[in-house]
Amino acid sequence: MGVEICVEGLTKSFGHQVIWQDVSLTLPAGEVSVMLGPSGTGKSVFLKTLVGLLKPERGSIKVAGRDITKLREHDLYEVRKLFGVLFQDGALFGSMNLYDNIAFPLREHTRKSESQIRRIVLEKMDMVGLIGAEGKLPGEISGGMRKRAGLARALVLDPEIILFDEPDSGLDPVRVAYLNQLIVDLNAQIDATFLIVTHDIASARQVPDNIGLLFRRELVMFGPREKLLTSDEPVVRQFLNGRMQGPIGMAEEKDAAQVEQELAQLGDGGDTTTPGSQELPSRLLPGPGITRPPRWEAIARREAELHRKEVAGA
Repeated sequence: MGVEICVEGLTKSFGHQVIWQDVSLTLPAGEVSVMLGPSGTGKSVFLKTLVGLLKPERGSIKVAGRDITKLREHDLYEVRKLFGVLFQDGALFGSMNLYDNIAFPLREHTRKSESQIRRIVLEKMDMVGLIGAEGKLPGEISGGMRKRAGLARALVLDPEIILFDEPDSGLDPVRVAYLNQLIVDLNAQIDATFLIVTHDIASARQVPDNIGLLFRRELVMFGPREKLLTSDEPVVRQFLNGRMQGPIGMAEEKDAAQVEQELAQLGDGGDTTTPGSQELPSRLLPGPGITRPPRWEAIARREAELHRKEVAGA
């Protein structure tokens, strides 16, 4: 079972540059959450801060009730064992075959025998669909296979929290679809807490239970998937619809007058949706033979209630 992460008033700077400030959110135990935001808004910095690789200027991060911002290095090391991380490129060792790459954390951090390690490695490789590729080197396989190998390595210590740093980067849409299904299936199987940083809107619409959006050095919104996907917030609608009109500019944030003019033009017929009318897309379900966690029923009821309200207000 995953553990809850409670973030309160978190602020991170590099010198005089504020990356984001006063970020507060709770990642519910066992659920899948996605963090969105334009490039340069500090999404990857947020992941590194959660796992204790970067220290914030202010705020707290409570993991299983312990504030990691106040822990000594030895205690922080113990808390990090709760985490598994899938980096953008898989972060595999090029000179090691996939089996040894995936076995590496077990050999480094446990005293398990090679027979025990073999059982665990093959189990995780089977979970991500890599059985038969044990002897291949990272340079001999596709980007999608490298992502899956990195995910298998993140799973070998049975983490209760898994962080995904842009898992879709460098993948074509078909491989992204396969990876999304794998993420949903794994979450149903191991019930760990997942946090995914991504730019992929299709993934954000289909995969998570919760969505957050970072913009202008703050967390604009964080909450249940259906709340953000039907939000009237201009920056949320702009990002989810992938359009130019709105607060997000090419390099800098736009001034308020320009944003107001663009949004007014959208209101004159340039927008295909009206506030609050966005249709809630269907979510990905676990594959055949994989039991849905009990929390899915509550989420389904919540989304059905939202749909009934939309129909009643139409």
